[in-house]
Amino acid sequence: MPSDIERLEFAPPPQPGLVRALVLALIAHLLLMLALTWGISWNRESENAAAEAELWSSVPQQAAPPQVQPPPPAPPPAPAPPAPSVAPPPPPPAPARADIAMEREKLRKELAQRKQEELERQKKLEARKKLEEEREKKLEARKKEEALKKQLLAEKKAADDKRKKEEAAKARQQQLEQEKKLATLRDEQLRRIQGLAGASGGPTATGAAQRSAGPSDSYAGRVRARVRPNVVFTDDIAGNPTAEVEVRMAPDGTITSRRLLKSSGIKSWDEAVLRALDKTEILPRDVDGRVHSPLIIEFRPKG
Repeated sequence: MPSDIERLEFAPPPQPGLVRALVLALIAHLLLMLALTWGISWNRESENAAAEAELWSSVPQQAAPPQVQPPPPAPPPAPAPPAPSVAPPPPPPAPARADIAMEREKLRKELAQRKQEELERQKKLEARKKLEEEREKKLEARKKEEALKKQLLAEKKAADDKRKKEEAAKARQQQLEQEKKLATLRDEQLRRIQGLAGASGGPTATGAAQRSAGPSDSYAGRVRARVRPNVVFTDDIAGNPTAEVEVRMAPDGTITSRRLLKSSGIKSWDEAVLRALDKTEILPRDVDGRVHSPLIIEFRPKG
């Protein structure tokens, strides 16, 4: 029973319309036979119906020509014979059971191989898609990192500029405050000097103050004698350039600050003068015991 089922399973399918073709061929043969029979009977009836008659009349008449019998109509053409029916080809021999098993195994292997190839292709596509996503993520992260670096650099630059401006403003404010303090100190000293009893001007003095504001004639020599030994300068220079230094002192003559007002053009000489003042520390008082502050002193390498 299983072999019959398998044979029917692999047998070629029956050709459709075979019964209909046989019925149509039978009908066509019947119609052909009826047409032939009717044609033969019609010819016989026509031959039997033909007859001749002779008439006599008392009046002589001329006879008419004999009637010509028309030829009988041609019989209708016979229908074309039906095409011979072609018998379907015999079914191919059913394959053996071993061949069927081999074909099924081969088909199963091909399907498994195709399925495996499809799985591998899907895996490759997924791996490529994942790689593209990782690459896009890295590129996006790099862009964000670069943007963050630029933002940090811009913020740092803005902070540095702000800090520099604040430092410059602070230094300018300190300088203004220092100049204001020095001006206040100068005014106080002038008022203190003016308030001392007794004028110390010469006979030809025309000022209204109790004492002359400037130092005495010998004060410059005393200052030079105090500072000159502390000047260490061994360079050989051309000419005799002058360096002007402003010196501010406390009431006892202690040097509180010194500032280069005018450079001599030779940096080593300017630095030697400033170092000498730092080393001197205290300047002598004037003959009347006063300390002139601020005091502008000129220094020349050759006296």
